[in-house]
Amino acid sequence: MPARCDVVVLISGSGSNLQALIDTLQAGDNPARIRAVIANRADAYGLERAKAAGIDSQVLDHKAFAGREAFDAALIELIDSFTPQLVVLAGFMRILSPDFVRHYQGRLLNIHPSLLPKYKGLHTHQRALEAGDSEHGCSVHFVTEELDGGPLVVQAVIPVRSDDSPESLAARVHVQEHQIYPLAVRWFAEGRLHLGPQGAMLDGQPLPATGHLIRT
Repeated sequence: MPARCDVVVLISGSGSNLQALIDTLQAGDNPARIRAVIANRADAYGLERAKAAGIDSQVLDHKAFAGREAFDAALIELIDSFTPQLVVLAGFMRILSPDFVRHYQGRLLNIHPSLLPKYKGLHTHQRALEAGDSEHGCSVHFVTEELDGGPLVVQAVIPVRSDDSPESLAARVHVQEHQIYPLAVRWFAEGRLHLGPQGAMLDGQPLPATGHLIRT
């Protein structure tokens, strides 16, 4: 079994993806271990999930800082106190500064509720419906300085139904998020996934531009 991979998870809200990671890692044969959960909001429910699982939880309120760079510098210091090999964004609703992204280059993952590069940013389910898309889904990617633009690791694709609303579509996408995020974290923890000069690499081979595709 590979050496243990310590992970810090950043959240802003309910932490459903955090819960999926906690549930998966409790299986016992996974080298990833959540070392700490950090929220930028004291009322983030994900903090309760962390406490219930016996995971160190911390709050760093962005409103207590003069600007983004000052907050990110303090966040780097807090994250690094746990010496993680991987930092996971799980509904962390902050745009990160270039210095932060560069500091964690190659060990910073995010999940986004669309089939990137489509629909970067917010309101992805509504936008997919308005565009008349036949497929929608979610993406795990390495974080770079381009918002929602880093190399793709894995995408889950679901069909869009004729009677879908943004809410029903979001619910089905969430189910897939809870499958593919733990998968990507496990790949990284096992040493199978890394960021190379040409993009995301899995088992020594470059992943396609779409990442590893899973269709449901």
